[in-house]
Amino acid sequence: MSHPATGAALRPHAEQSYADELAALERADSRPRPPGWRMSPWAVTQYILGGKLDDGTEITPKYIGHRRVVEIAVATLATDRALLLLGVPGTAKTWLSEHLAAAISGDSTLLVQGTAGTAEEAIRYGWNYARLLAEGPSEAALVPSPVMTAMADGRLARVEELTRIPSDVQDALITVLSEKALPVPELSMEVQAQRGFNVIATANDRDRGVNDLSSALRRRFNTVVLPVPATIDEEIDIVTRRVADLGRSLELPEVPTSLAEIRRVVTVFRELRQGVTTDGKAKVKSPSGTLSTAEAISVVTNGIALAAHFGDGTLRPADVAAGIHGAVVQDPVSDSVVWREYLETVARERDGWDGFYRACREVSR
Repeated sequence: MSHPATGAALRPHAEQSYADELAALERADSRPRPPGWRMSPWAVTQYILGGKLDDGTEITPKYIGHRRVVEIAVATLATDRALLLLGVPGTAKTWLSEHLAAAISGDSTLLVQGTAGTAEEAIRYGWNYARLLAEGPSEAALVPSPVMTAMADGRLARVEELTRIPSDVQDALITVLSEKALPVPELSMEVQAQRGFNVIATANDRDRGVNDLSSALRRRFNTVVLPVPATIDEEIDIVTRRVADLGRSLELPEVPTSLAEIRRVVTVFRELRQGVTTDGKAKVKSPSGTLSTAEAISVVTNGIALAAHFGDGTLRPADVAAGIHGAVVQDPVSDSVVWREYLETVARERDGWDGFYRACREVSR
């Protein structure tokens, strides 16, 4: 089977999309590097937070937030402690873990996606059963997990949604993180972790109680909590940048990005999320959904596609109304009441929101 060129990928990996920036940082980086790292902790942090190098290369911000949060995460990975990124949905946990792996190891693809059906083989190893039956246990019949591959190569492994993985499967990580070795008793051997190996895991605050980490496993992680954007301007900046990135990746037709519409989407989400209007004068009910920054990005991106293909090429309230309605009204009974009340008591009374109010009312009928 032939494979298309990397440039045709719908979503290139971080190390592919930002190869030029990573190469420029490596050239400019003269600071000490931990064993197995492509660049120093300073350069990794620079890659994540953005800035301008001495040679004029612009490093785009990958994460907008507190610098200290990123520094703690990077410093953790330079020790023998694994990193757990914890936060509510939409706080860029997956995005940050991917870029950390790309900068440190040059490879963000050693990924275990956690679900209720994730088996122990995804963390340890499995077998090619055709070869196993034909030849018996052998290294040739062994199918390494992403974690085993990362150990053998001295790279970072990523475990997404750790608390969605069944508890007995989670605990397969304990030996890996404490002994830095993965036994293969069937072959009377073990894989020892090489320098540069570590694990980045992510978990949602809202998943607590699903499959809580055992105390033994939690002790192996240093937990870094990723907060929601502190201010509306910070969240608008994040949405604007990510929408631009997605638009280029998806090759959407050029649509002048309306900062007014992005601000409106972010304002609606923040007010419903926090249960109070931005001026603090009125309380509002919160719907059942998360209304995260990631969902705001999705609403605006979808709105741009509507404006480009079915509108006049300018992002307008009618282009984002359906997306906002779909994000807010997860429960058609209780959330519909919350949304109608918000429209009538907040959106209807707000200056400059007449078009938005009418578009949302039309969608809500």
